[in-house]
Amino acid sequence: MLSISQLAIRFTQYDRGLRRKQLQVITDLSLSVEAGEVVAVVGSSGSGKSLLAHALLGILPDNAQQQGQVSFLGEPLTPERCRQLRGKAIALIPQSISSLDPLMQVGHQVQRVAQLAGASQAEARTTVGRTFARYDLPKSTGDRYPFQVSGGMARRVLVSTAVVTQAQLVIADEPTPGLHPDVAKETLQHLRELAQGGRGVILITHDIEAALQIADRVAVFYAGTTVEIAAAADFPAGNLRHPYSQALWRALPQNEFIPVPGSQPSPEALPRGCLFGDRCPQVSEVCQMERPPLRPLNQGWVRCVHAEG
Repeated sequence: MLSISQLAIRFTQYDRGLRRKQLQVITDLSLSVEAGEVVAVVGSSGSGKSLLAHALLGILPDNAQQQGQVSFLGEPLTPERCRQLRGKAIALIPQSISSLDPLMQVGHQVQRVAQLAGASQAEARTTVGRTFARYDLPKSTGDRYPFQVSGGMARRVLVSTAVVTQAQLVIADEPTPGLHPDVAKETLQHLRELAQGGRGVILITHDIEAALQIADRVAVFYAGTTVEIAAAADFPAGNLRHPYSQALWRALPQNEFIPVPGSQPSPEALPRGCLFGDRCPQVSEVCQMERPPLRPLNQGWVRCVHAEG
């Protein structure tokens, strides 16, 4: 359904004295998503997760330059095609419930999304009622304003906006932070249901535990690139390939609770070699000479010269 190969994004900015500089925020990022699959994208803040969503939706700022190959349903995802598909074939579930219009009843907001996707007013109204019922939202919910619904209900309304579009690819950007664990679990299950209905789902999150509840595969991002793509089962099984993925897993409280030393490199000072090199216990001279390619290994993908089968 979706194929991303060697995606690169940089921003042109002006420093003091009107000096122009280039910030390389995404470098050689690759990923694929199939119909019926949930692919979780995990990584720390600044790793490029949300920028990937913005690139797929064609909403990067004007000072961004994008390179690489991105195709959707077998055709290149050009800026013009992004505009045509956004909100229709490709839908975003925003990170914050503040994305809902505070001055419009939530039912009207979801109905408007359905109409923009091509449904008539009567069809949209029927679809909204059916969708709200599916997600256990009372009939009265549609007449309420965002401040009149709970956080969990607002999340379900946001999921509904993706459902009524009949989008084939759904991007959920950090849908669970700040939610009660029961509400977070329910939100994740709704995303799993979308995949079971034949859609492709990208779950963007920093929460590995949440991702493993519903994901088929997990892509680990670091400093704007893909360092590993693994089956979700590889995490608890201890079959991870990249040192950063292993360190993230060990850092969880229920595991060894060992923090990852150091910090992610700034886009202004990316190293010549491996982006994780200055934090990696396995670093060698070859790691510092050039960036390793993403290569297949043990039914997954890894960007590390030391990873072995």
